[in-house]
Amino acid sequence: MTAKVEIVLVDDHKLLRNGLAGLINSFSNYTVAYEADNGREFTGLLKTRPLPEIVLMDINMPEMDGYETCTWLKNSYPGIKVLALSMYDNENAIIRMFKAGAKGYILKDCETRELENALNALVTKGFYYSEMVTGKLIHTINTLDNDDHIKNMIKLSEREIIFLKLVCTELTYKEIAEKMYLSPRTIDGYRDDLFQKLNIKTRVGLVIYAIKNGFVSI
Repeated sequence: MTAKVEIVLVDDHKLLRNGLAGLINSFSNYTVAYEADNGREFTGLLKTRPLPEIVLMDINMPEMDGYETCTWLKNSYPGIKVLALSMYDNENAIIRMFKAGAKGYILKDCETRELENALNALVTKGFYYSEMVTGKLIHTINTLDNDDHIKNMIKLSEREIIFLKLVCTELTYKEIAEKMYLSPRTIDGYRDDLFQKLNIKTRVGLVIYAIKNGFVSI
């Protein structure tokens, strides 16, 4: 009999956490090994508990939030996969968690099937992107990542690369314009040109492209 994949839940909402634990334990291939209220408690537990394969982690938590915990895991235990579970579907939250090292991002109001699919994807492929950051966008980026011929055909100018790196920060487009000493209209032009050149439609897509192609480190 194949051993079940061990998962740790890190969320300060105990009622939600209990419900998640029951749900995950009902899946045939997964079991909740242990739980933690926040990142600080979780990192402490790792010193004495077995390392899980997957951590299902909330973003907003006291003492040590999801961003900080995910970054710590990336540096200390890079083999542990983080699936971010959040109420937020805004670009900044998604970007920050991907940069911190998360391998997937789903919303707390997702369907049971999506949660199980996300866990399966993390085990089999090493990552999962929900409908917020998937579809043609992710397909295109993965194709670029795996096809050197196509990737080498795409040449970015020095200014485009600078812009791409700034897109991966929390700066607004207006603040990026100020940082690059350019007008907002010019920055809009950089963005639209990259959207067309890379066949990408959103800022999240630009960030994922930048990470996958080594323009920024995660």
